[in-house]
Amino acid sequence: MDVARLIEVYLEHLQARKLAANSLRAYRRDLESVAGELVELTGTGADRLAVDRVTASVLRSAFARFAASRSASSVTRAWSTWNGFFGFLVVEGAVSGNPMQVVPKPRNAPSTPKPLQGEDTPERLLRTVAAGARRARNPWPERDLAALATLLCTGVRSAELLELTIASLAGRPGDRRLHVHGKGGKNRSIPIEDTLDSLIQSYLQSRRARFGQRLPGGEPLFVDHHGDALRRGGLQYLVRQSLRAAGVSDRVQPGAMVHALRHTFATRLAEDGASAAEIAKLLGHSSINSSQTYIDVTAREQRLSVRANRTLQVLGELSGG
Repeated sequence: MDVARLIEVYLEHLQARKLAANSLRAYRRDLESVAGELVELTGTGADRLAVDRVTASVLRSAFARFAASRSASSVTRAWSTWNGFFGFLVVEGAVSGNPMQVVPKPRNAPSTPKPLQGEDTPERLLRTVAAGARRARNPWPERDLAALATLLCTGVRSAELLELTIASLAGRPGDRRLHVHGKGGKNRSIPIEDTLDSLIQSYLQSRRARFGQRLPGGEPLFVDHHGDALRRGGLQYLVRQSLRAAGVSDRVQPGAMVHALRHTFATRLAEDGASAAEIAKLLGHSSINSSQTYIDVTAREQRLSVRANRTLQVLGELSGG
């Protein structure tokens, strides 16, 4: 069979696992991008590239071309996607072995959390938005505040937030929980405190008044100014403009934006003594090692703070250190 057709079969397989829409798009992008390099290398049409022509040697060349203009993390993600693709083909009997095992992948430096910098930054951000200071053609501070507070107080990923529905908010007042369809098709339930629940309810009330409509359970929880489901670009714009209005844009570390709010949630959990297992459960981490990073970084920051103590500096002078 040709590679293009097998890619579609694999994507159907992934879709059956109920992966998030953003994840499926990322899989398709990685598969089709490398497949495009394979087509150029072999000189065949996209719909005529037989899978048996995709040897380890050709794959190495394709990944070398693919990696030329991309970051190490992007190449690693694509490598994992193609490794999964060929693993699937082996199980299906379409190929006899997985050639990805001899295709090199870059070594990524261990990722570190990138929370919002500054002890008062989250609170400053929320107060600014609540006061309606974010400039917009059609201001909706109730929606903005509820979305930002949900990100900061539950640690959900941006894709998870965008997939929430009215029915995702379950339970009675005082015992509310947020049911999240997570990465890799894994579901989790996050407790919602009364203060956050109150903000969300105020937003929903403003939404009913704004659009004059009922809100059945299948409706998206967060919508744009037209009443349509909030999209990734709209959420990024909301967060970026809110940070700018609060005067804290410079407190976002490079490579982070919406994800900085998730990292802030996890970092504060670690600071308050949560275990790696508790953090993993709330954030939906597949590996407890990811959650342990927040604890390790927090401990390191605490030690640096202790070392900065002026009394210790005096002791160093007195001891001749």
